[in-house]
Amino acid sequence: MTVELDLATLQNFAIAILIGALIGIEREKRRETETTIGGIRTFVLLATLGAVGGFLATQFESVWPLMIVVMVAGVTVIAGFLIDADDREGRIGLITELAGIAVTLLAGLATLNHPLLAVCLGIIVAALLAYKQPLHGLIDKIGWDDLFAGLRLLIASFIILPLLPDRTVDPWDALNPRKLWLLVVMISGLSMIGYVATRWLGSGRGTVITGLTGGLVSSTAATLAFSRQSKESDNAQAAQMLAVGTLIAWAVMFFRVMVISFAVYPALLRELAVPMTAMGLACLASAGVLLWRGRAEGTRSKAGEIAVSTPFTLTQAAKFGVLFAVVLLVVKIVGDLDLPGGLYVVAALAGLTDVDAISLSMAQHARGGATLVATIAIVIAALANTAVKAGMAVSIGSAGYRRLILAATGLITVVGAAAIAYELTLSPPPQA
Repeated sequence: MTVELDLATLQNFAIAILIGALIGIEREKRRETETTIGGIRTFVLLATLGAVGGFLATQFESVWPLMIVVMVAGVTVIAGFLIDADDREGRIGLITELAGIAVTLLAGLATLNHPLLAVCLGIIVAALLAYKQPLHGLIDKIGWDDLFAGLRLLIASFIILPLLPDRTVDPWDALNPRKLWLLVVMISGLSMIGYVATRWLGSGRGTVITGLTGGLVSSTAATLAFSRQSKESDNAQAAQMLAVGTLIAWAVMFFRVMVISFAVYPALLRELAVPMTAMGLACLASAGVLLWRGRAEGTRSKAGEIAVSTPFTLTQAAKFGVLFAVVLLVVKIVGDLDLPGGLYVVAALAGLTDVDAISLSMAQHARGGATLVATIAIVIAALANTAVKAGMAVSIGSAGYRRLILAATGLITVVGAAAIAYELTLSPPPQA
């Protein structure tokens, strides 16, 4: 057997050893509070052992050298666990031992010519070890309802989705059940991310964080909660900070629409990015001015608890799926009828209740080439949705909160209209 060491092989060995060092440093620091079988030297040696096993596996074109190395490493770490058993004072855990075996395997993976995968997995392992307390804190905040919601989302994604037909089932050739349900799952996943962030960070950690996470879950729900809080506090400084949270939630909604549209039809983002970014920045600029004023006046960025419910149930998903199907069908029929301004009217009406469904529908419609029409329709829907939320603020919020929200709404509307006018100067007027 001729052993050839080129630069790539040496790099893979170096990557394997660095993975061992990364996880070994974390375990070394953890020895200050926990009993472990080893630190950085142990893990670097395990990584070296695994790297040699992977290298020999490539030379002999057999997986057995690596398997033998892994078995030797496993016996070694288990022996270390048994030796230290008396020092554990009844605490049973195999985290360090499993980490040692994982390092051996990842080092072998690196020298098996998969260094990028080994690095990514090594970072994940190190993060899981380092963020022990935050992860345990998150688990403590997860209730059974949250667990069931996650399971339902997985069922919807990996069991229901593959069973749905991947073809249109209506006379207008508009409704593809699998693609429709995939978009429902995508929206639910975005809401789930916001919900998890809210539960992890706490919904009363400040108006900025609450606005960010609330905007991912539901900017309408965040607006409703902030409006009620402004009425309860009924003072200018509190109204100012609550308006900050509201505007940040609105900004998240604008950027969220871009993400949704890009996921359905990436080419649409080229035209949609200008008005949506402009309106989102208008929200953030307004929030920034209010936040600066609040800090100058010594107002603390606080917010009361916003009640958030589990964002995914199969019933809710089915309701949104029906809404999306109806909107998609109406958009298709109106588009085929070629009614002047018909799609814009549909967008305005749909935006009064939900901006996600019309955004998804218009992104689908844009696949036919009508990207400017889809852009204008989505902007109209977003402005209609913003107007509804502003109406909530006016009807529920305090006088000071109302004035700030109405002023920001006016700015958002002007910026959105100006962005659309700019788009029209670049392209001929579209027929909708």
